[in-house]
Amino acid sequence: MRFKVYLEYDGTQYSGWQINPSQKTIQGELLKAAQTVFHTDTIEIYGAGRTDAGVHAMNQVAHLDVKTTLIPEHIRQKLNEELPPDINILKVESTTPTFHARHDATARSYTYHLTKRRTAFGKRYAWWVKEKLDIKAMQTAAQLLVGFHDFQSFSDNTPEEKSTMVEIKLLQIVEKGSLITIHIVGSHFLWKMVRRIVGVLVEIGKGKMTVETLKGYLKNNTREPAQYTAPAHALFLEKIYYENEKITPNYQTFFGI
Repeated sequence: MRFKVYLEYDGTQYSGWQINPSQKTIQGELLKAAQTVFHTDTIEIYGAGRTDAGVHAMNQVAHLDVKTTLIPEHIRQKLNEELPPDINILKVESTTPTFHARHDATARSYTYHLTKRRTAFGKRYAWWVKEKLDIKAMQTAAQLLVGFHDFQSFSDNTPEEKSTMVEIKLLQIVEKGSLITIHIVGSHFLWKMVRRIVGVLVEIGKGKMTVETLKGYLKNNTREPAQYTAPAHALFLEKIYYENEKITPNYQTFFGI
């Protein structure tokens, strides 16, 4: 049977989503919990997005293949009993045998948190940028990235990626009090792409980079954006979109800053 699993996690203590026998990962913890609950090693858990080390998720989606008579709600409860407290199953649904968490996704959204002040509450979940940021300049630059572009300059080489062309469907920057939220929705994302986009936008906000430089990154393949890669701890996988789901900005946050 195949189940659709929605989950949230704090990625601080994990080496990303993807299972790695020598490291602690989200997928690895889910697999261990499932093996305990279902008393079998014949289990498949496949995620919609492979978050990097230290990256969090508000609503990751995975599909779970296992033979069981348990109903979805009991699966959710039993998995949560076995999982560490920084991983939580939000919901489990029965789905079709052909549903694939990654391949059926039509878009993914991420949220990145910047804070303009030192904060005790957001230290693990927001990047404190000490320099003053020109938000309007960042917003103007962000619109240049919307649409279908080659983002090779914003990613490390990944053999699994057949193309570096990505459609950015929405990229908005909202300032509220001390918090700056960057919300980005794309068809998919390359390795480290979101963090490098954020880093470049911050450099523009600081006045240390021009819009023309950003345009050059889209036109010509260069390693320059790598030096501006934003910290992983402030990045959240926000939502996985599937067919007929409307894309809307959400700007979820966990802390009052």
